[in-house]
Amino acid sequence: MRIEFVSSARGDFHWSRPVLTIGRGEENDLVVSEAQVAANHVSIQRDRRGMVLEVAPGVGRVYVNARPVREKALLRPGDSLSLGDCRMLIRDDDDLEARELAEPTEARCTAALRPVAGPLSGRLVAIGDRLELGATHGALPLELPGNDAALLTLAWEDDELILDASRVPARHAVRVNGVRTVRAALQPGDQIGLATHRFILEAPGWQAEPVVVLPEPEPEPEPEPEETVGPRGVVWWLILTAALLAAGIAVVLFAPF
Repeated sequence: MRIEFVSSARGDFHWSRPVLTIGRGEENDLVVSEAQVAANHVSIQRDRRGMVLEVAPGVGRVYVNARPVREKALLRPGDSLSLGDCRMLIRDDDDLEARELAEPTEARCTAALRPVAGPLSGRLVAIGDRLELGATHGALPLELPGNDAALLTLAWEDDELILDASRVPARHAVRVNGVRTVRAALQPGDQIGLATHRFILEAPGWQAEPVVVLPEPEPEPEPEPEETVGPRGVVWWLILTAALLAAGIAVVLFAPF
């Protein structure tokens, strides 16, 4: 077995013994120097059920496939294990899908879908150049209510990974990070939902592009009061005219006849 570190330049960790201890302390088999990791945080033990994760009492929360674990959990190859900010992937050296994910082809970053809910949970699906998920396409059918046929496609276009849900029935909404969509450019960590299926896009070594926030335009200054009437000279002309009219009326009223 081996552990692959996500978003880190650290090399893979291989082990073959029955028990693996992980923590910040130097006595552990795998030392993780993160502030949120306790001196003795977790251990992984092989038994007849497979790999059993045990969390030490009183340590911070541990997450397996984005779900918190407080005591024990059964691990399988392809599972995601998070201790604080350190995120790891459990791999099997004999897992062909894991090798396909770990070996980049050409200059394009490799990516995979990790089902975290639904009938496909526990698998790691390499995307390659193109991946089709559908009732009659490939080895990964999409089971939908009513036995509706659907085809969900992920393919690279101009170095972008594009999700195409145009051949999914409209009554089965496809959502990316909770937003309903038919076509979208994906980023690492995006969550895709369709009926009971939930997928997370895994792409070791591919950093998500930062979100560019544009500043709001400054409001235009409100015009001065005299500008709403007209030029300054026009205002004074109106005042002078009113004064002359008032003087003329006074002369007419008070002049003797």
